[in-house]
Amino acid sequence: MKIKHLLLSILFTFSFLTNVATANEHEADAKHFLTQEELIAQEKATYQPKSVTGLIASFFHTTGLDAMINPIEGLKNAQGKEVSTFAQSWGRAIMFLIIFILFYLAIGKGFEPLLLLPIAFGGLLANIPIADMAAPGHMLGIIYDMGIANEFFPLLIFMGVGAMTDFGPLLSNPKTALLGGAAQFGIFGSLVGAAMLSQYTDMVDFTLRQCSAISIIGGADGPTSIFIASALAPEMLGAIAVAAYSYMALVPVIQPPIMKALTSKEERQIVMKTSRKVNRLEKLVFPVVVIMMIALILPDAAPLMGSFAFGNFAKESGVVDRLSNEMQNSLINVVTIFLGFGVGMTLQADKFLVAETMGIMVIGLLAFSAGTAAGVLMAKVMNKFSKEPINPLIGAAGVSAVPMAARVASKVGSDEKPGNILLMHAMGPNVAGVIGSAVAAGVLLSIFK
Repeated sequence: MKIKHLLLSILFTFSFLTNVATANEHEADAKHFLTQEELIAQEKATYQPKSVTGLIASFFHTTGLDAMINPIEGLKNAQGKEVSTFAQSWGRAIMFLIIFILFYLAIGKGFEPLLLLPIAFGGLLANIPIADMAAPGHMLGIIYDMGIANEFFPLLIFMGVGAMTDFGPLLSNPKTALLGGAAQFGIFGSLVGAAMLSQYTDMVDFTLRQCSAISIIGGADGPTSIFIASALAPEMLGAIAVAAYSYMALVPVIQPPIMKALTSKEERQIVMKTSRKVNRLEKLVFPVVVIMMIALILPDAAPLMGSFAFGNFAKESGVVDRLSNEMQNSLINVVTIFLGFGVGMTLQADKFLVAETMGIMVIGLLAFSAGTAAGVLMAKVMNKFSKEPINPLIGAAGVSAVPMAARVASKVGSDEKPGNILLMHAMGPNVAGVIGSAVAAGVLLSIFK
């Protein structure tokens, strides 16, 4: 019996090696390599001898400087669309300036450097003349196709964010979820505003899909903004991403004046009582309950909320610390690099330097401000009817800029009344805002089905 198995093994091995050898012979026959004499003859037929001056001139024509000084009429980009001479010359120069400003904001001012820096560097590479790094099959084009065009990178980011999120403050005071919901007014308010501007004025000319993609900036949620823009308006991805992350970074600048304008000094000095301690089972069950609600009511939000809930569920389970740690560290760090480069690819002069970009920045700012104001006003209303005092400042944390918005609310509160720590109270609406923006994204996606 052993001899039989041995013979069969030898026969199989011989047959395999014979097939490999035959395939290699066919491959060698298919490839006809030129001889050295043929290569020399081919070079002589195509190469034109040049003087030193001619060589220098030829070299200059291959430089990016020449491409910017002498733009080509009718030049087409990697997508087959014609690029204007302005975009090839002054447009690139302006984009370089904008990118250097982003570098300064990321490094000098610390504005969302983890993503703003790779986005800016990706934009720098995308605007290099001749190299065409954003073309399909090239570095940035490959990154864009493998994770931005199919909306995969934002989902991985949400997985990492979920692993870093603590639902304890929200579960200890569930009514603060209303503040996260109220802050989403900025999203739907800006959607209506952008649509009205497009329909009744000549200032902008956005489609409804583009208005929906722009409006998500009001939630101050970068990954969700990228996810929606990739699905509904990929041509505006760069401007939307830069606007979303810029306003997230500017939370300490934009929110305090709005918070102070809508509240009195007495309201800002309200001290909130310590919340109850949330047990482990509550934290473990919550992400599953959220997913079941999404499954029954809004399946279009499942990609974002599914990734978010899995990250949080893995963390709270306590049995997969290795997976949770990887999601919080290595995974989210690597994906952040690729996400930044993929978004930066869209910061090409011919795509970014258009009138619509300014409209996106303005509408985004108004949307974010409206979301902040809605959260504060909702908190003021809740404080009137609540048995326990609610500081209206925590309403501003309803936008999903985690944890920046919660920190800003706490800082403004402690400035008004030293020792008044609102951070954990503000984290409730802040986390609810993340869920709210994902749900809003699902609603917007469902509209176009």
